[in-house]
Amino acid sequence: MSPPASVSSALAAAPVVAHVVRGGFVESAHHGTAVVTNPDGSIDLEIGDASGPVFPRSSSKPIQALAMVRNGLATDGALLSLACASHSGEDFHLEGVRAILAGAGLIESDLQNTPDYPLDEAARTDWIAAGRKRESIAQNCSGKHASMLATCVARGWDLGTYRNPDHRLQVAIRGTVRELTGSEPVAEALDGCGAPIHAVPLSGLARAFGRIAATRVGPEARVAAAIRAYPEFLGGTGRDVTALIRGVDGLIAKDGAEAVYAVGLADGRGVAVKVADGGARARTVLLAAVLRRIGVTDEAALAALENQPVLGHGEPVGSVVAVGI
Repeated sequence: MSPPASVSSALAAAPVVAHVVRGGFVESAHHGTAVVTNPDGSIDLEIGDASGPVFPRSSSKPIQALAMVRNGLATDGALLSLACASHSGEDFHLEGVRAILAGAGLIESDLQNTPDYPLDEAARTDWIAAGRKRESIAQNCSGKHASMLATCVARGWDLGTYRNPDHRLQVAIRGTVRELTGSEPVAEALDGCGAPIHAVPLSGLARAFGRIAATRVGPEARVAAAIRAYPEFLGGTGRDVTALIRGVDGLIAKDGAEAVYAVGLADGRGVAVKVADGGARARTVLLAAVLRRIGVTDEAALAALENQPVLGHGEPVGSVVAVGI
């Protein structure tokens, strides 16, 4: 039997940050960690222990895309936003992935990300009704993988092994993660899409997003500009991350699996949250509470994050609410 894995302090020391309230009664509680970093990287606000490492999951994608741009990825605008995306699999997303591949002389079969159905409910229903099976292009990470391949074409790197941790692309990404977070990754594993993911302090994730959001020239500025201009390519129609980026001037953001969310503000502050149990219903509520506390006041954008109703017989009978923020 394998020995138990060590538990990050970002999880073990996480306080209660959200209640699930049904009919005025607290039914469940979520523990979590949150951090806000200043433009110089120092910590402004900390809930729990933000020095503990976490896998950022898809919140890493803007950092990964930055490494690609630094290594020759030539896309901008919507297609660069798609490189940072966990897209919904809507038609315009899939057309964009095909455009990235075609621009590098590649085809869909070159993609090595895990086949799946589209995230968007309507797109998934139509896909299945058309008799289509899970495909790599429909999976939410296909924009990232197409961009990884395009970067390899630009640098003359091997395409067949681009997901390998020792591939030159993945080594470059690891170096960019180290640089922007200010931390050496303490663990590396395969993400759900099949590419490597690196565990870094939650505070380091916030610092990385603050830096990307505040940089005015160069590759960081290209990535931030693409996210701000084309948030629907980063997320999709009806997604809270899309509404948040549209609603708050200068903000960039990226949601991630296992209840991670990262934000960069135009003034260089960074925000990162992690719900300890991985429960997605609490992560947006926690993020909204932290953003309110530091002075972000766009009600429409925050409301999109806070809209986590508790249902009874299909009707709202309560909600998920932040506590202790």
